Amino acid sequence: MTLWAKPLFYLGDNVLYILADLGRMGIFLVAALAGLFKRPFRGKELLKQLHFIGVGSITVVFFTALSSGMVLGLQGVYTLQKFGADGMLGSGVALTLIMELGPILTALMVAGRAGSAMCAEIGIMRISEQIDALECMAIDPFRYLITPKFLAAIISVPLLTAMFDVVGIYGGYLTGVKLLGVSSGSFFHGMMNSVTNHDIQLGLIKSFVFAFLVVWISTGRGYFVLQIRGAGFGAESVSKVTTQAVVLSSISVLIFDYLLTAVLL
Repeated sequence: MTLWAKPLFYLGDNVLYILADLGRMGIFLVAALAGLFKRPFRGKELLKQLHFIGVGSITVVFFTALSSGMVLGLQGVYTLQKFGADGMLGSGVALTLIMELGPILTALMVAGRAGSAMCAEIGIMRISEQIDALECMAIDPFRYLITPKFLAAIISVPLLTAMFDVVGIYGGYLTGVKLLGVSSGSFFHGMMNSVTNHDIQLGLIKSFVFAFLVVWISTGRGYFVLQIRGAGFGAESVSKVTTQAVVLSSISVLIFDYLLTAVLL
């Protein structure tokens, strides 16, 4: 191969790999969603995943929300006092949390805690041939393993986001009103006058989309652990793919946050 042809070869090779990977993930998504309509549905597995993804993430989401709200309260008072507008603190804290920080930070916390675990679980089952064994027994691995995780994430993440918003607003109230002396009436009056149904719907739509992205990427990376370039073999491959799943989930959440805001705002 000539020197000038090597870059073209590597470029074409990488493009083909990316297209093949996108195709695999697309087929994986269709199979996972099709599992919703197959019977018997695994209700106990759904409850188990709801407990793991939803209940298990409450602590990290709670403390992330409280610290974010308290910091917003501090910075909000510092900034708004320069313009004599500290009465707008409630409006600023609530809108920031409901439209942006709530959906984003909740999705990132779930991706780091539950997404990585789901990817590792599926990846280990793949390399130890447990998924192959399910297929040999005529058990659909998507209905058995993947679909309950999809459904649990799509139910849990919006509820966690709602909890994040409430706890974050309380954190902003605690700092701004109780510690720094902003009027309690102006805090709630500004919040109630500025937050609309459209703002709440935007945050809700984002949380659904982010949940979908996190569970799709996390389970898909684990399922295709043996086909991902550079992942290696055995435990090393699961480790690398788990890291990749968290990074891709986080980047996807941030990209889709901008796209959804641009389209729906």
